[in-house]
Amino acid sequence: MATAPPLPDQHLEEMSAEELLRWAHSEYGEKLSLTCSWQKQSSVLVHMVSELGLDIPIVELDTHLFFRETYDTRDRLVERYGLSLLPPPPVITVAEQHRREGPNLWERDPDRCCHIRKVEPLLEALKPYDAWISGIRRDQSPSRATTPKVQWSERYGVWKIHPLVDWDEQKVWLYIHVNEIPFNPLHEGGYRSIGCMPCTRPVNPDEEERAGRWAGSDKLECGIHGDTPIIDAKERHA
Repeated sequence: MATAPPLPDQHLEEMSAEELLRWAHSEYGEKLSLTCSWQKQSSVLVHMVSELGLDIPIVELDTHLFFRETYDTRDRLVERYGLSLLPPPPVITVAEQHRREGPNLWERDPDRCCHIRKVEPLLEALKPYDAWISGIRRDQSPSRATTPKVQWSERYGVWKIHPLVDWDEQKVWLYIHVNEIPFNPLHEGGYRSIGCMPCTRPVNPDEEERAGRWAGSDKLECGIHGDTPIIDAKERHA
């Protein structure tokens, strides 16, 4: 397991989103990547990186279970900003998952499904990098409320960079509308947080932003932002 190196700068929490992106690019160069799942945070970060003129590789975390609107959003952002996406990390087909794990794994064991379709591919995708830009925000859920702007991930062996972590949802939307950035139209249909089709529903105005993810369960995270022990399939079914 990789050991966390010393934090390069102690003033990171004071930086704006743009300043943090410039710092990260200066610090890590070609060893810095941005992951996108084509929610509103992806729209903001893609625009911001483009406006700053930073050449940062973009990794698409495609689970093969996205909504059609999510793929359409990706295509509009690619066209608008001239993005060159890296090949998505390999993930088994849904049919193969059904064969190995049984049908509709997302209903029976959503943690296992997320591990197969998100965590394992991201582990592979981040191997060439030392730092990873993510769009998570503190106001999204209690599990993210204390997230720092920069943190070490034992699981991935990289620094996690969170330029938008101190933004609220209103600021995200203001930035999108002022800059006329393409965004996922599902957001206008009550989907404040968007994941895979089987596990995402619209939320009511009085619910938390991520309440529509894995609704009806106590699951709060897909697993890619945690450093819990990696679950091996043999151990899972022992």
